[in-house]
Amino acid sequence: MATRSWAIDPTHSEVHFKIKHLMITNVTGSFNIFQASVTTEDEDFSTAKISFTADTNSVDTGNEQRDGHLKSADFFDAEKYPQIKFTATKSEPVDNDGSYDMYGDLTIKDVTKNIKLSVEFGGVVQDAYGNTKAGFTINGKINRKDFGLTWSAVTEAGGVVVSDEVRIISEIQLIEQA
Repeated sequence: MATRSWAIDPTHSEVHFKIKHLMITNVTGSFNIFQASVTTEDEDFSTAKISFTADTNSVDTGNEQRDGHLKSADFFDAEKYPQIKFTATKSEPVDNDGSYDMYGDLTIKDVTKNIKLSVEFGGVVQDAYGNTKAGFTINGKINRKDFGLTWSAVTEAGGVVVSDEVRIISEIQLIEQA
């Protein structure tokens, strides 16, 4: 078996999150700067060594004021903690199509917790330029308060402004490194 190295193709990848606002709609955000180092044996991603980072200063919800609040000490404290980090620790197959549950250590601010992500393997192909690429859809849920993101507010009517649950939704395309 041959060891292969992969990196994220940023022009064909997205890292999003969704969180309930006022408990009636979802706000979608993304990280615009992220990278990963992935090492596999041949094309077996179920046993891959994966290290991922996202730049907290690149958070983008489409609202400059909200983005500034997310970068503040109330949430990511981007100046003090410039990266969110994930390191895969194990995976378990879900079915016979290459999908699996991936477990790993997620660090936000100075808190590290083991989380589970659902990974749908899209396959490996060669693009028009001869590059080998692999595709994945990754979903998961975390409780933001588990990671020290405890800011909270209540409306005058007693409603919650921001939910604790955060959904992670990512489309990742890797490109094999020569």
